[in-house]
Amino acid sequence: MDRKSARFHIGADDVSAIRFGVSPGHELAHAVRVLSTPQRHPLQWGWLRSVRASVPKAALERLAVVIRAEGYIPDFLTSAPSWDMTPQEEFERLRGVPPGSVRADLGKVLLRSEGRGRDLVGGMVEHPGRARDMIADAWERVWAATMAPHWPQIRRLLGADIDLRTRRMGAGGVGAMVATLHETVRWRRNTIEVSLRLHDEDVRCEGSGVVLVPSVMGTARCSVLTEPPVQPTLFYPVDGLAETWPRGAAAEEALAELLGAGRARVLACLDGPRTTSETGRACAMAVSTASHHLAVLRRSRLVHSRREGNRVLHTRTPLGEALLGRG
Repeated sequence: MDRKSARFHIGADDVSAIRFGVSPGHELAHAVRVLSTPQRHPLQWGWLRSVRASVPKAALERLAVVIRAEGYIPDFLTSAPSWDMTPQEEFERLRGVPPGSVRADLGKVLLRSEGRGRDLVGGMVEHPGRARDMIADAWERVWAATMAPHWPQIRRLLGADIDLRTRRMGAGGVGAMVATLHETVRWRRNTIEVSLRLHDEDVRCEGSGVVLVPSVMGTARCSVLTEPPVQPTLFYPVDGLAETWPRGAAAEEALAELLGAGRARVLACLDGPRTTSETGRACAMAVSTASHHLAVLRRSRLVHSRREGNRVLHTRTPLGEALLGRG
């Protein structure tokens, strides 16, 4: 069988053609797949154990009809990643998707569905506005029960990955960064090539660019959005995710035993970029003590420090995020 791939062609040395985004919709879609077929997603078993009892069954079943165990996910659920996208903004966007777009995407799902699922999706295609509202209602319920409690940590993991990729691009160029996204992604002659099982396409991105979107819940493989009017998008797994990434009190206690209470507290306090003095205040310790702990964490590659003007900002690396989630 011929090897298939999506090939995103960008302009030569056009760094501005690549940007990063976050997609709450993509995370939820893959959370639905984890809940529906947990045996396929071992890296999410820790999260699954923490939310299983609170899953709204009827709402999950509605979403699972259109987000099948694998393959195509309706574009309107994931089609607007941006750096500062919030779950509420994603929800409002979903509510406003034109019925015609819903009908077109659900028509693709219909072609791939069988049995009772095909009958249900067929009814949705006939009434796309009603289907959109039903999906949005289910989206909100499943999100509140399963994703909202973990979203702050997921968002930090995504931000840490983006920070890592941005630094790699600054140090080694676009090609060097792209080559580290995933084993199925390659950089060839100003082209991002993503190996896929079923899809083969050339996508011209000059003028539109490519959005690179890390994912915590979608860890199995990369996926793409290529059809207009959606901006060409590549979803890839975050770097260094461990099965026990959902953080709890037991994990923090274990981390304190490993690193020492002070360094564990500093690592946990870095829930966003902080200066040394801000870290000291957040951790209730002297600035000199915070500076010492940050230096050790930086040498251990758990913290990254960068200068912005006259300030030095510290953030957790993906390795630091993953370690903080172990228990």
